[in-house]
Amino acid sequence: MAEVFARGQGVAVVAIGLCVVAANVHSSVTLPATGRVEVAFSPRDDPQALLTRVIGAASKTIHVQAYVFTSQPIADALIAAHRRGVKVEVLADAGMNRRGTGKALPKLLEAGVPLAFETRYAAAHNKVVIIDPQGPGCALVTGSYNFTWSARNRNAENIVVHHDNCALARHFLDNWRVHRKDAEVVKRLPQRP
Repeated sequence: MAEVFARGQGVAVVAIGLCVVAANVHSSVTLPATGRVEVAFSPRDDPQALLTRVIGAASKTIHVQAYVFTSQPIADALIAAHRRGVKVEVLADAGMNRRGTGKALPKLLEAGVPLAFETRYAAAHNKVVIIDPQGPGCALVTGSYNFTWSARNRNAENIVVHHDNCALARHFLDNWRVHRKDAEVVKRLPQRP
């Protein structure tokens, strides 16, 4: 049996048996459904092609959150955007990427793309790309799709692109910024834990 003892300022104190647990409590947000949605499923579709096409359409900013990032084509698309003047920033899970397996993340660093590792969580499991959230042409990419060869060719994964729902893209950007504040800047790979 659990009993709520106090609520306030985004915190709830709950007693579960003899254990007292305090946790941040945030309500969900409802946003209007606008724009259009594109989906792709791997391995039958080509989520990587969809993602690189959306990255290629960016004109101002790209913010990335990745759990595993070893895909060179996705890294190449981000580097191309960076070279044409788009501000690109990448957050990645520290545990899954610290060794710099593959050449994707080291390649981003060499090109001057800012990279930071999330270390606060057991798993920074977000797979998100936020493009031009202030509009026009905003896009939010999310889903189960990891930025890897296996995700494209062997796994059953999905990618969902929300086009022209800038309120949704900005909401995800706000969350990206919260994660970035706690992240550790990466200067070179591999890193030692």
